[in-house]
Amino acid sequence: MKIAQVSPLWESVPPKLYGGTERIVSYVTEELVRMGHDVTLFASGDSQTAARLEAICPQALRLNTGIFNRDAPMIMLQERALGASGDFDVVHSHLDFLGFPLARRNSVPVVTTLHGRLDLPELEPVFREYAEMPLVSISDAQRLPIPWANWQATIHHGLPRDLYTFHPQPEGYLAFLGRISVEKRPDHAIELAKRTGLRLRIAAKVDPADQQYYRSTIEPLLDHPLVEFIGEISDAEKNDFVGNALALVCPYDWPEPFGLVLIEALACGTPVLAYRRGSIPEVIDHGVTGFVCETLTEMAEAVGQIPMIDRRRCRAAFEARFTADRMARDYVALYEQILHAQAVQTAPKVRALGPGPSTDLRLQGRQQERATRLKGGQHA
Repeated sequence: MKIAQVSPLWESVPPKLYGGTERIVSYVTEELVRMGHDVTLFASGDSQTAARLEAICPQALRLNTGIFNRDAPMIMLQERALGASGDFDVVHSHLDFLGFPLARRNSVPVVTTLHGRLDLPELEPVFREYAEMPLVSISDAQRLPIPWANWQATIHHGLPRDLYTFHPQPEGYLAFLGRISVEKRPDHAIELAKRTGLRLRIAAKVDPADQQYYRSTIEPLLDHPLVEFIGEISDAEKNDFVGNALALVCPYDWPEPFGLVLIEALACGTPVLAYRRGSIPEVIDHGVTGFVCETLTEMAEAVGQIPMIDRRRCRAAFEARFTADRMARDYVALYEQILHAQAVQTAPKVRALGPGPSTDLRLQGRQQERATRLKGGQHA
């Protein structure tokens, strides 16, 4: 199957440091290539992939201090990836709703995975306008604000099986990983450390939009003997940072769409302490792979029960539910479902046409070619 993967340009694929969406794009892309599909990745030029790379800009935008207008590369990305049909069976966009206007006009099926929160009121008119766009949710909880949208599937994220290693013996500290922001509630993680007397190590980036919150609210709390602020770390560093932790603390106070750090912890065998928000109950099995809590007090009480969690069961849950190969197989099944639906939908119109050249007949030819590849089990 010929597949286009369209990544945002904010981070490279995979990211050098923090970056959830681009990390998932990388895992999906590499697994599809490994499965034998012909994949083209639209991304920044500093991306690393076994697929064919269509570089839109030389460097990812977040760490590129020499670029002033970041909208310009994004316009070029949409035009090149979504503005022309190209020779693809399916186009998989990770641009959220930004790609809808051009995707609507593309003769090739475009499916969009939504990676962000959907509960903001300004989003509803957009999804109402583009109600026909095929969408993928990354959790069932993510769908709740717009349950009427054209949902095709929920596909949970996955990680390469060997990206993180099982750590059977923790070192006795709590870990907070990701991003310093109001909705992630690092202040609750710090308060948890104070209440339980356990060390807290914080590995997180601070976006420009969160600088004021960091300086006014979080930075004053870091001057405590139990708290260590490390800053932003790489994938390689995360393995031991998360794996050696007694538990990963996720006191999020927002409708978390998925939470990639949750399955990174499970891959290491590390239990998770989290609030019941968004996707958390879909990912964490309460009392088995961690504790899903309602309040900070409940979370502090759960810390005493962490030794009851079998870290091998955390790793087993990861291997059973959250691997990249499972995720890629789910997406391939979805691509085939969408292509089949398109073939059924267009068949009556094509049969009604008489002989002679037409755009519809050319489209029919492309669809028949795709169907032949799929039916014959050919991936290239």
